[in-house]
Amino acid sequence: MKYTASAELVDAFSALVSSDIEDEDIDLTRASLLIARTEYPDLDVESHAARIDELARRASGTVPGLDSQRTIAALNRVLFEEAGLRGNRDDYYDPRNSFLNDVIDRRLGIPITLSVVYMEVARRIGFSLAGVGMPGHFLLKHFSDGGHELLIDCFNHGDILSRQDCQSRLDEIYSGEMTLRPEFLHPISRRQILTRMLNNLKTVYLSTRNFRKALPIADLILVIYPRSAEDVKQRALLRYSLALSKLAAEDLEEYLRISPAAPDAEEVRQMSLTIHRMLALMN
Repeated sequence: MKYTASAELVDAFSALVSSDIEDEDIDLTRASLLIARTEYPDLDVESHAARIDELARRASGTVPGLDSQRTIAALNRVLFEEAGLRGNRDDYYDPRNSFLNDVIDRRLGIPITLSVVYMEVARRIGFSLAGVGMPGHFLLKHFSDGGHELLIDCFNHGDILSRQDCQSRLDEIYSGEMTLRPEFLHPISRRQILTRMLNNLKTVYLSTRNFRKALPIADLILVIYPRSAEDVKQRALLRYSLALSKLAAEDLEEYLRISPAAPDAEEVRQMSLTIHRMLALMN
């Protein structure tokens, strides 16, 4: 598969998320920081990873031997009170909210990036957390020794939520038109967390028609899921919008190989033929 993101970035990201790596072994800190290299090509990943390590060192002295709720309270104190992390309510769709280096430096983020910082600090001190991909509002989940689940809202200073609280969050986001379903609170994988981060960023860029910045994000999604037909098609449309016609046609053909019986297969086939005719006229 051909990428338009830099080969160095693609290779580094692939080394962390390729299919031969067990999901639980993915280095979420460094993979998340590599996403930021689409905006900051010279970003020092290790220096920001060290900042996560330092937060964990600060937290580690406050949590040994405590129960789950007291451990969460200690993490909240270190991350939200002392380090000053908080949700960016004033400019939620600022792309910097999706770059982990900016979240660490500015102490501002959205639910998923704040959760990644929290999750990775907790992992370093031996406190297990899973991501929860609730629509519109990412959460974390901890299973206590008794099997009781605790849902943590990092956008709201680490509040512990009930299921009714989750419904209230959905009501705020979707104006009461979405009902909480059990699967909304299921844990998701590290690959899914990274993909959601990338999709959030891509959506921000598409909303401002910044196709140039959206394209390398689409590339990284396909590094994680190279056989995702929908993502191949979306990248084809981005490439076409940027006059990368030959690459767009290649993606459309790949889409048809992956999903030959897709409902829009004939439309995609005709688009590919049109691009090839246009390229032939240019030669």
